Amino acid sequence: ELSVALYRHLLGLQESKSSPDQPAAGKDLNLLCCDIDPMLIERAQQCSPFPASISFVNLDIMDSSAREPFLTSYLGRFGRSTFDIVFCMSVTMWIHLNHGDSGLMEFLSFLSSLCMYLLIEPQPWKCYRAAARRLRKLGRNDFDHFRSLAINGDMAERITQILTKDCAMELVCCFGNTSWDRSLLLFKS
Repeated sequence: ELSVALYRHLLGLQESKSSPDQPAAGKDLNLLCCDIDPMLIERAQQCSPFPASISFVNLDIMDSSAREPFLTSYLGRFGRSTFDIVFCMSVTMWIHLNHGDSGLMEFLSFLSSLCMYLLIEPQPWKCYRAAARRLRKLGRNDFDHFRSLAINGDMAERITQILTKDCAMELVCCFGNTSWDRSLLLFKS
């Protein structure tokens, strides 16, 4: 839903006036939406009103052997080597919990190399604790890396530091916080 709403917004389409056959006159916009959950991708593909312009793909972005050839091929179809903008919404915590500090650093470095602009929504540290608590309530083991994470605390600030100092990006704007108390941060290469 977010991807479709974003597509409509960027093209200036009203929901009632948008037609999958008629994109806004003179505008060419293609979105690639990736998620690790194949069921979420299948549902998005089935419900998309813009299948020619919005591609939904099941992809583990942390699997370089899968992502590199796919993204190179996708971008190559448009004569591009990078994206104009990447949106990373509610993903950083899951990368961090499942791949540790080094995984988060690798992820942010990869994203910064992939685009001119990056809009990112880091989850606050309280979300990490809540996710770990939910896992324990289900009788499952903690996330492999949760107790060893050195990158913690104010996650928006920590991710900003990584992107500006280690990835040579510039913070363009903080759009404030969502209703879930998550910062929306725009960076530029």
